[in-house]
Amino acid sequence: MKKLALAAVVAATISAMLPAAAVAQNIATVNGKPVPKARVEALIQQVTKSGQQQRSPELEAQVKDEVVRREIFMQEAAKRGIPQSSDYVTQMELAKQMLLIRGLMEDFRSKNPVSDADAQAEYDKFKATNSGQEYRARHILVEKEEDAKALIAQIKAGGNFEELAKKNSKDTGSAEKGGDLDFANPNNFVPEFSKAMTALQKGEMTQEPVKSQFGYHIIKLEDTRPASFPAFDDVKAQIKQRIEQQKMAEFQDSLIKKAKTDYTFSK
Repeated sequence: MKKLALAAVVAATISAMLPAAAVAQNIATVNGKPVPKARVEALIQQVTKSGQQQRSPELEAQVKDEVVRREIFMQEAAKRGIPQSSDYVTQMELAKQMLLIRGLMEDFRSKNPVSDADAQAEYDKFKATNSGQEYRARHILVEKEEDAKALIAQIKAGGNFEELAKKNSKDTGSAEKGGDLDFANPNNFVPEFSKAMTALQKGEMTQEPVKSQFGYHIIKLEDTRPASFPAFDDVKAQIKQRIEQQKMAEFQDSLIKKAKTDYTFSK
């Protein structure tokens, strides 16, 4: 009898503990339906994943509020038959596609990390290509050669280069700055422009219009300086991001090329 009594006590104790354990896994009930604590954890992980927010008591409280609000709204949506609507089904299919694709890209990214050595090699290559002198020039770009010649004549007669650039240059980006192109490597310009610019001395202007694919240029060299570069550590993150984007684009292109399809892409 004592053994039976003891067993009954143990059973009662366990049964009393079970609801408490179940409650511990939920943060609330809404209209009799439990709201699992796992939803809170999942949302907190999503919010803190980017590193822009850190886990804190304030964040946990906000997320709990949000999770319970969502449950209330989801229950009402279910009552109104939203999950059975064609629009909902379509949107869910689109969301599923995006999640799958995002997962694929994240998988590729995690398996193909960009190393510091990769970034250093890219930095060194860029530095080698852009070493030497930087040139600060102004220019006036016009459509016709005769217009360029007329402007050169005006400048030689005492006309102000900057004012004439503002009024006449069709390169609107530099025109508002009096034709100023700031310091740049000659490789940044089309060959015809670069050749004419680098042949000038400080303060000199081209005596004849320089033709390029864009029209006719009048070029004035303001200054030169040795090319300067930011330290590798200052730009390493940006270089890594650019390499990662290139790798991702190549990966996507390779999948498209390998796919057997009768579809012809527009681009």
